[in-house]
Amino acid sequence: MGGSAPRIHLRVAPLTSQVQPVRTFEGHEKDVVAVAVFPDRRRMVTASYDKTLCLWDLMKGVLLKKIEGHRSEVWALAVSRDGQFIASGSKKGELIIWHGGSNGSFRHTIAKAHESCMFSLDFSPDGTTLATGSWDENTKLWSTESWQLRGDPINCCAAPYKQTVVYCVRYSPSGEYLAIATENDIQIWDLSTRTCITTFKAHAAVSEPKEGGEIAYNNTLQWTPDGKRLLSGGSHVDPTIREWDSSTWQQVGDPWEDYDASGARMSRISDIAINNTGTLVASSSDDSYVRLWVLSERSTVALFKHSDAVFCVTFSADSKHVLSGGVDKKISEWEVPQCYVLEDERVPPQGRDDEPSDSATHMLIRAACLKGDLRAAEALLTREIIANPNKYTSYANRSFVMAQKLDWDSALRDA
Repeated sequence: MGGSAPRIHLRVAPLTSQVQPVRTFEGHEKDVVAVAVFPDRRRMVTASYDKTLCLWDLMKGVLLKKIEGHRSEVWALAVSRDGQFIASGSKKGELIIWHGGSNGSFRHTIAKAHESCMFSLDFSPDGTTLATGSWDENTKLWSTESWQLRGDPINCCAAPYKQTVVYCVRYSPSGEYLAIATENDIQIWDLSTRTCITTFKAHAAVSEPKEGGEIAYNNTLQWTPDGKRLLSGGSHVDPTIREWDSSTWQQVGDPWEDYDASGARMSRISDIAINNTGTLVASSSDDSYVRLWVLSERSTVALFKHSDAVFCVTFSADSKHVLSGGVDKKISEWEVPQCYVLEDERVPPQGRDDEPSDSATHMLIRAACLKGDLRAAEALLTREIIANPNKYTSYANRSFVMAQKLDWDSALRDA
């Protein structure tokens, strides 16, 4: 299932390159390894090898609190979908849960959640479970009510492999599946039956080791908001992004590649983020670049340059900025070119008073269709249908969009 050989994709617009961020957030003393934005759109939390978390006010650009408590380097971070919990995992397997409020106060510690360093954390969409992945070959699921394990650990080292490392864990948007990226393969688990429904080697299929014996492995994952695609990022041996169809688990198209101005190929993909409408992708790499991609075209449209390797990336809640951090010990905020931003790309908290009107939403849908951005049009219409399942014109409009995408089954179902 490795797909065809990589190729260079044509850019859909002139490439934008930025070396000066809009602003920076400085407060860590060592590398910044993880970043997450709260659903309230006002705060951000970062994690660092300096053993601390930093809680930031995004509106004012100031540090609210430096959160201390870990006894070793912090390697992983997650915020629950409702913003109630912050979870952080350390190099020595310690898991700490913090209150998601403005003070980020201590809540609970599991001193030995794993036998070795934790690389990845992710909360389930309903907030009831935290998944943790580690160097110790295991993925564990924790109840966010009792902070006890939900069932036995998932041993991710299956025959014929003798050892592995869990680099990334990601819940699907529905919460039905858990995707796990390991040294050897990508595993998809059905959480209702606690069974692995498929595995594929993905980046690990590139078998030629680099000089020094480095192997190819699967480093990071991210689902599209509709759950129809899973993106994966590879190591230095296969520094590409690959796109997987979640209905077949076959690779979609060629691997995504990119080169900098000097002609150098991008290096290890350390992190992947996708904006709220599933139209844009941001990736961070050890080559000091953050890349902005148009998902439908699989092409780079902007480069944001740090002074050193970049370890983490995410979008602001309105998708108008990209936030990234790494060896330079700070978070840099970059502006997304306006031509790639839809005006309603924002997190819609329940009960919010500033929801776009029907007419405004229809204008956005029309604009997306005119730009040929059918994925964005589909996402907007799906949002309409979720908000009002009895609004039949939304189904009719989405049927038209799906027909334009040649997805006839979905078009007929909506019709």
